[in-house]
Amino acid sequence: MTVSKNGPYLVVGDIALAKQTTVADAEGGSQAWEEGPPLEHAATYALCRCGHSKSKPFCDGSHQKVGFDGTETAPREPYLDQAKVMNGPVHALTDVENLCAFARYCDPNGQVWSQVADTENPQVRENFLRQVNRCPSGRLVAWDRSTGEPVENPLPVSIGLIEDPVEKCSGPLWLRGGIPVIAADGFAYEVRNRVTLCRCGQSKNKPFCDGTHAAIHFRD
Repeated sequence: MTVSKNGPYLVVGDIALAKQTTVADAEGGSQAWEEGPPLEHAATYALCRCGHSKSKPFCDGSHQKVGFDGTETAPREPYLDQAKVMNGPVHALTDVENLCAFARYCDPNGQVWSQVADTENPQVRENFLRQVNRCPSGRLVAWDRSTGEPVENPLPVSIGLIEDPVEKCSGPLWLRGGIPVIAADGFAYEVRNRVTLCRCGQSKNKPFCDGTHAAIHFRD
C-alpha cells in the first residue's frame, strides 16, 4: 500500500477487502470480530483517505474538491523504539499509545495493563493474550518473557473496514498480515502484523489512526 500525497491509499496485489465489525458484550465491552463478506475490487484499487468520498471505501476524487491535507505526521521510529514496556511474571506488554484506534479490546476483565502482572494465572493469561491480539492497531503487543518473542496470532493478508456499533461509527482501515506501507515521500514504514490507517481524514497521527473517527462519529 502506498500513501499518495494528499490523496488516497493505493493498493496493489489484489489484497482481500471486507468489513470487520466489533462484537460487544452486554456491557458494551469489545469481545470479538465479525468478518463480513468480501468486497469486490480490482487487482489494484484506491481507498479513500480524506473521508469525503461518495463511493467509500473507494476514492472518488473528493480529496481534490475539499482540499484535503494528508500530511503524514506519525513518528517513523520502529515500534519498539517508541514503546513503553510493562513486565509481568510470564509475559510482558509493550504499548505505543499514539497508535490507539479506540477499539477497546484492552478494557474487559480489568484491562490488559493490570492483567500483565498476573499472567502466571492461566485464566488471566488467556484473557490477556486474547485481548492484546484483538487490538487491531498493534498499539499493544504481548511478549513471552522466557523466549523474548512476541505472541502474535497469524493474520491473513487482508484489509478490514472497521465498524463500531457501540460508538455508532466507522473506524479505520485494518491492515493485517504484514502489508507494507510506503509514505508519499517514499519512506517505508516498519512492516507489522497489524496496523490501522486513518480513513476519516482527521487523525493527528497520519497515516495511522488516532481514534478521532469516534469523536467525530465518522460514517462510511
